[in-house]
Amino acid sequence: MGQDIKVGIKTDEEFFTEARQIAHKLDAGWRPENPVACLYFEDLPTLLKYLTPKRFGLLNTLHAMGHVSINALAKKLQRQYRNVFDDVKILERLGLVEKDEKNRFFVPWDEIDATFRLAA
Repeated sequence: MGQDIKVGIKTDEEFFTEARQIAHKLDAGWRPENPVACLYFEDLPTLLKYLTPKRFGLLNTLHAMGHVSINALAKKLQRQYRNVFDDVKILERLGLVEKDEKNRFFVPWDEIDATFRLAA
């Protein structure tokens, strides 16, 4: 724990430009002191499709509970097991939730930093 993840919106062009810049720095020997995990979406509707208010609530509850089963999480949230299972699997694919060696789920982030640029 103790890590943060940055969530935002970037076009493909912005994403690949940033990736090329980082690759050039790495080739030159640069090593970041505190690497930052990032999760980017192509636009706000896509971000909101995956990061719904219920999923944010799930992330908060799971972070507070620590390493737990989906069943325990569903009971705590007072939601149907299948819906919680589906949400956890989506969040796991996004990298916002992880599974430990005992197949319990947890949130490896202490903070999600989201920044949205307004249209020019």
